[in-house]
Order: sequence, then structure tokens, then C-alpha cells
Amino acid sequence: MPTRVCCCCSALRPRYKRLVDNIFPEDPKDGLVKADMEKLTFYAVSAPEKLDRIGSYLAERLSRDVVRHRSGYVLIAMEALDQLLMACHSQSIKPFVESFLHMVAKLLESGEPKLQVLGTNSFVKFANIEEDTPSYHRRYDFFVSRFSAMCHSCHSDPEIRTEIRIAGIRGIQGVVRKTVNDELRATIWEPQHMDKIVPSLLFNMQKIEEVDSRIGPPSSPSAADKEENPAVLAENCFRELLGRATFGNMNNAVRPVFAHLDHHKLWDPNEFAVHCFKIIMYSIQAQYSHHVIQEILGHLDARKNDSPRVRAGIIQVLLEAVAIAAKGSIGPTVLEVFNTLLKHLRLSVEFEANYLQGGSVGSGNLSTSSKDNDEKIVQNAIIQTIGFFGSNLPDYQRSEIMMFIMGKVPVFGTSTHILDISQLGDLGTRRIQIMLLRSLLMVTSGYKAKTIVTALPGSFLDPLLSPSLMEDSELRQLVLEVMHNLMDRHDNRAKLRGIRIIPDVADLKIKREKICRQDTSFMKKNGQQLYRHIYLGCKEEDNVQKNYELLYTSLALITIELANEEVVIDLIRLAIALQDSAIINEDNLPMFHRCGIMALVAAYLNFVSQMIAVPAFCQHVSKVIEIRTMEAPYFLPEHIFRDKCMLPKSLEKHEKNLYFLTNKIAESLGGSGYSVERLSVPYVPQVTDEDRLSRRKSIVDTVSIQVDILSNSVPSDDVVSNTEEITFEALKKAIDTNGMEEQEKEKRRLVIEKFQKAPFEEIAAQCESKANLLHDRLAQILELTIRPPPSPSGTLTITSGHAQYQSVPVYEMKFPDLCVY
Repeated sequence: MPTRVCCCCSALRPRYKRLVDNIFPEDPKDGLVKADMEKLTFYAVSAPEKLDRIGSYLAERLSRDVVRHRSGYVLIAMEALDQLLMACHSQSIKPFVESFLHMVAKLLESGEPKLQVLGTNSFVKFANIEEDTPSYHRRYDFFVSRFSAMCHSCHSDPEIRTEIRIAGIRGIQGVVRKTVNDELRATIWEPQHMDKIVPSLLFNMQKIEEVDSRIGPPSSPSAADKEENPAVLAENCFRELLGRATFGNMNNAVRPVFAHLDHHKLWDPNEFAVHCFKIIMYSIQAQYSHHVIQEILGHLDARKNDSPRVRAGIIQVLLEAVAIAAKGSIGPTVLEVFNTLLKHLRLSVEFEANYLQGGSVGSGNLSTSSKDNDEKIVQNAIIQTIGFFGSNLPDYQRSEIMMFIMGKVPVFGTSTHILDISQLGDLGTRRIQIMLLRSLLMVTSGYKAKTIVTALPGSFLDPLLSPSLMEDSELRQLVLEVMHNLMDRHDNRAKLRGIRIIPDVADLKIKREKICRQDTSFMKKNGQQLYRHIYLGCKEEDNVQKNYELLYTSLALITIELANEEVVIDLIRLAIALQDSAIINEDNLPMFHRCGIMALVAAYLNFVSQMIAVPAFCQHVSKVIEIRTMEAPYFLPEHIFRDKCMLPKSLEKHEKNLYFLTNKIAESLGGSGYSVERLSVPYVPQVTDEDRLSRRKSIVDTVSIQVDILSNSVPSDDVVSNTEEITFEALKKAIDTNGMEEQEKEKRRLVIEKFQKAPFEEIAAQCESKANLLHDRLAQILELTIRPPPSPSGTLTITSGHAQYQSVPVYEMKFPDLCVY
């Protein structure tokens, strides 16, 4: 019951107190006296200077009723306060607000859930009122702390617990709305407040049963869900908070998310973490996306020593963030993203190498295998992130990223790469090479350059081709696939998939354009380099079917994208040289590899003959293929790459009609206007320094080869007599490698420069006599079923970088290795 006073005392009391007392009925169940409430409201509006006194008196009565647990009168007092607050808008409302907030705080401090909810509802109504002028002295620290505590309510009754949590979330939402719009009153963004608000919201968001895993923006919750479901209401409040964040306070809003995910161990599994960052990326302003990415990268650095699954979870979150940011503004973090990811890729490979070494020594093989697999998860996540990020960059940035990644690929014998591989060892170095090339493959996917010079500049082509000479089939496959991504500007690669004899190339509907001047210039400058890598790649001992398929695709793409008449002749010379190398077998390749090369040559010559549409050439190729189908099916790709294919014991007994003959090809092309003079010159790979850097055996291991022809059947004018006399001084110079390396480099440079810049007629004149001799000897080998008795007509003097000199019969020379200077 309210306190009753006598009539005399009542007449002496101030009018505002009498008006306030009259709104309270004798029985609180009757509710607010509306007639007296209207009088009080009219009085407050007419005399706004009395508002602060009205508020103070109402606060005094409410505090007394709260202590005495008179909930009915508390409800009436708060209803009156709400109506006065909504009705009065003036400068004098400021003191009244202080009394109002004091009463709300009293309700929130009470232990009764009903009063806490009542106070929260009143505060939310107050938060929706737009004040004419802000009060810079007013702070909401207590309300932030109290509402955050309510969000974590652990009441035993589930319904009451849900009600209190909803009230806490709505209270936080009210604080945010009341404070976040005013830049001068930015206390809500201080770390001590964000560290309470954000975890409280995330704690309630965790209760979502079905996490939205779609790439697009999650759907907006309905109004009914917002009111009844704490998880949905918390998510909506979190979105609103992030949507109001500005450049200066973005980091304060994001960092508590990492702390919450770390504390509750939500990186593995990371479904909730991914969901949170999707909300963040879609809620913030697009120009601030790079801030979130920087924070994720920083957290990844901070957790670099955690378990692989935790790091993989963070990287997958980064992937989702990058996928969203790539559609808008990425900002200045492009190189930082790639640099950080590549650093963690190296760390993951290093951890994997350490696990393997520990497993080989210790007894915990099962645990080591599990950690090894976890590190592969990390590596795959990094590669996916790099690829997705790179594929969404504009072309000019993608070119820079391609150069950036390529500069980090370690190559044996060089120090030009940036990554520190001193602790990795050979196995770890190979692993990091594969990972980086896979990343590069992802970045180059879908890249379309107008000219091949833009896609493959010299500064990128040279380091890219270096791994193609390494004794690792997987590395060579990755290099070829990267090359295909950059060469295939008309999406023809899918039509060429799989090495096979194509009956009618026209059915493939190959798309091609006229070769532009820039592409022609590129082939004149870099064509020999590409041919050389294809030639040497075909002769690797660890080649598998995929290697031959990719090499075939490389030849086909060069034909489609870059081939004019001159390039076509060079490619045919290359194919014939590969056929000759398989027949002579100077590298002692297994029979499968020799037949694989023969099948590759058949598939390519079938393709190029139909592409240039020379009938006589097509007829010759078709005839050879037809004969092979009947007599030597292992020379065709459809047969040799089957699981159970019968292989021949040798190739020396095969007839000429099973091979593609240079004279037949030259005759057919010459009749169609092609310049076929160069077909008579056998293809010989250029001499470079790449082989020493790639740890492979190569023809350039021999520094110089000089032939001394002493046969009576050869005219004396054709004799090459520039042999070097073997003396003590010569041997001493050969053994003394100090200073010899520079001389060798200079010698190679002069030879390469000569073959690149000298007129073709001059080079052809110098090589004509030796080329004729080589072709005659090759024809003799094809016709002979056994080697002739050793009656050498000439000797071969070999001057090696290792000072090994010998003389051998001419007919035992390995002709494709011959490089005439």
C-alpha cells in the first residue's frame, strides 16, 4: 500500500509530488491511474523545469518499493517514467534522464528476473529516443557490464534463462544504438567494452543449430525469430554493431572474436568460426575488408606453433574472408597475404619434415603419421587460399603475384629464391617446390593475356622452366600445367585432354586466331628454349603416362597459339629428333619410355598435319599410323598406355615404313610452299646453364665435342681437323677449375648468341657437311640388323669439363647428343 498522508500535510506538499502520488492506486492490481497520469504529463510538459524533481521523486519511491519487494508499484512507477520520457522533449529532460537511468540500474541490480526484464525494456525504449543534443558526460559502463552478464545467465529454469538472455541482448543492442552514432561519444568502442559485448553476443550465437555455410550473405532473420530466439537476436545485434564500425574502431570490434574462438577452442572444428567471419565480412563496409584480413593474418602468426588443425581452421577462415573481400575492395594487403601464407607454407613443410625424421627414429609412428596428415591439411588449405585469392585479382596484380611466387621456388644450385630452406633438407625442399608450383597453378588458372609476352615474360619464363629439368616427374608435370594455363588463351586444352590419335581434328572445333606480331617475336626469342625443355622432358627416365600427355598438350598448344610456318617446321624437326632419340636410345631408356616417345610423336604429327592441312603430309602420317596399327601397335598411344601392353625386345629390326621420314615430310611440305631447307638440319638442343642447376644428367655435361673424320670416302674438304692436342698443359688446364667456369660460361654465351643472331644460311653452311654425314649414318643404322665389325672410318675426340678424353668409332657416336660448334 502506498503511504497515506493527512489532508493538511497533503495541501502543504509540492504539487508535483501530489500529482505523482495520485497516479498510484490503493491496490497495485488496478494499474496506473490514467486520469492522474494525464494530469502529471500535462504538468511536466507545461513546466519542464519540474521534470528533474518529478524524476527524483519517482526514483525515490521506486527504490523504496524495490527494497520492499512491492513489484506492482514498481511496474506502475516504470510505466509512468516511460510515458513521461516519451512525452517530454526539451533541454530540461537531461536531469530527468539521469533519474531514469538510476531507476533502470536499480531494477537491473535486483535479483528478480521480472524486474531485470522490466528495466531492460525501459532502457530499450529510452535508447530509441533521439535526443536534440548529446550528453557527453553520460556513460554506460554499468549497463554494458550488466547486460553482458545477463547474456550469460545460468538460471535453472530454461524459460527464465532464455528470457534473461534475450533481455541482455536487447539491452546491448540499446546501448549500441544509443552511443554508436555519435562520434564524440565513442566510449562504447573502447576495448574494455568490446571485450564484454562481443563475447556475450558470440556466446549466444553458438546456440544456432544449423550454421549457414553458404558462400553468399546469410538470410535475414524474421521478426518473430528475433524476439524469441537468443541466437538469432544476438546475430542481428552483432551485424548491427559491425555495420556501425568505422576505420578507427574496426580492430577493437574484431579482436574479441579471436579471443572468444581461442578460449572456447572453436578453430577445430571451425564451422562456427567460419560463420562468424562470414557475418563480419558481409556486415562491415567493403572498404574495411582488408582490416579484417590483416587481423586474421596477424592471428595466424600468433598461433603458428599451435596444432596443425588449429592453423588449418584459421586458414580456412581466411579463405572465406578472402572469397568475400575479393568481390570488393581488397586494399593494400595483397602481397602481405601471399607473403604470410607462403611463410606458413614453409613452416608447415618444415614441421612435416621434422615429424618424418622423428618418426623414423622414435616409436610413435601412428602419432607421426597423424601429424603428417594434419600438416597436409594445412598445406592444402594454404594452396586453396592462395589460388582463390589470386584468381580473383585483376590481371596486372595477378602477374605480380605470379612473379612473387615464382621468386620463392627454390632451385638447386641457386640463391635467388627468397624462402629459407636451410632447415628443410632435400625432401623438404622438394615438398616446398611442389607446394609453391601448385599455388602458382591455382593463381594462373583462368588467366587470359592478350599476348603471350604478357603471360610469359622472360623474367618469369626462365625460372619457371628451371624445375622442368629436375629429376622429379611431379615437378615437371606442375610446370607443364602452369605453362598450359598461360598459353591456352582460347580454352582449347580440355579438347586436347588425353594423348590419342585424333581421326578428324576438325571435330574438336579448335578456336584460334591469327598469330600476332608480338607472339611471333616471342617465339623467335624463346622458341628454342621451349623446344629444348620439351625434348629433354620426353627423355626423363621417371616419366609416366601423365608426363607424355602433358608434353603432347604442350606441343599442340604451341601449334594452336603460337605457330606460323617457321614454328611448324621447328616443331616437326623436334618431333623427328624425338623419334631418332627413341630409336638410337643414347640415354638407355627402358622400352616403355622409348615406345611412349614414339607414341607421342605419332599423336603430335597426326595433329599438326591436320592443323596445317597439307594433303601429302596427312597421307604420309596416316600411312605410317596405319602400318603401326597392324605391325607395331605399341608405337601408338592407345596401346602403349594400356595396363597390359606387349613391348618389343628391341627397335633395331623394325622397317623404315614404321617411322616418319624426314625426306617424305620435306617433300610433302615443300610442294605446298613451305620452306623446308631446315628440315635437313637435325634438331639439337641449345646449350645452357640450367642443367647444372637442376641436378640432372644432360647432353650439356660435355663441354665440347669435336669430330675428326678420317674416312677415305669423304672428300678432304669436309674433314674437320680442329682437334685439340692432348698434352700435359691441356690436362692441367682441364683439371684446374679455378677460372675455367667463367670461360665456359662465356664460351656458351657466344655459341648461343651466334645461333640466335647469325643468319640461318651461315649456320646451315657450317653444319651442312656434318649434317649429311649424320643422316647417312642414321640411315645405315636403320638398315642394319646388327652392328658392323669394328672397322672405324673415323674417331671422335671428346673434351669434357672433367678432363676425360677418349677416342671411339664413329658408328658408336650418340648423334642426338652431338653439338657442332
